[in-house]
Amino acid sequence: MAEISAKAVKELREKTGAGMMDCKKALQENGGDVSKATEWLRQKGITSAEKKAGRVAAEGLVDSYIHTGGRIGVLVEVNCETDFVARGEQFQTLVRNIAMQIAACPNVEYIKVEDIPAELVEKEKAIELGRDDLGSKPQNIKEKIVQGRIDKRLKELSLMDQPYIRDQNITVAELISQSVGQIGENIQVRRFVRFVLGEGIEKEEKNFADEVAAQMGSN
Repeated sequence: MAEISAKAVKELREKTGAGMMDCKKALQENGGDVSKATEWLRQKGITSAEKKAGRVAAEGLVDSYIHTGGRIGVLVEVNCETDFVARGEQFQTLVRNIAMQIAACPNVEYIKVEDIPAELVEKEKAIELGRDDLGSKPQNIKEKIVQGRIDKRLKELSLMDQPYIRDQNITVAELISQSVGQIGENIQVRRFVRFVLGEGIEKEEKNFADEVAAQMGSN
């Protein structure tokens, strides 16, 4: 059986929120591999994030982030279970980091893949099925390719599936799971909105060459 270091146990515990003995056992069962041990804990239903996910989270914060230059702004609501945690520095830092993440991800429109409307999924499927590069492929191969592309596209729209901007080795979902384990409460991103300066406004397009010609003609 592999020798498990205290550092590995600590890393797994911070990542999953599971107890120390459960983390040690998971690592022993998976040869010290943290990623495999994380999956093992999830399969056993041991991670504290999963245990707390069903608890009511009605407290929390609405926070904002304005990117340098004032061209992008974000409002986000993140919920926890108690006002005590909501007022804590760790939770507030998490909320601010989530707001920054949303500002940095212009394609993100939904919190998780499950929130994406079925109509949009069908629309994406129709687009992929109509691509020229699939025309000569067998139907079963075509379906696998299309499904892979759709899965990728839906994850691009999902906040939870984004690589965390401060640590590309984890997703936003994993960041929140880690925070649940450390704080000890259910944490949920409830809603967000992103503002981009000038978005949706039809801007007048000026033809510089025509302007110069007109000015020369008047001289």
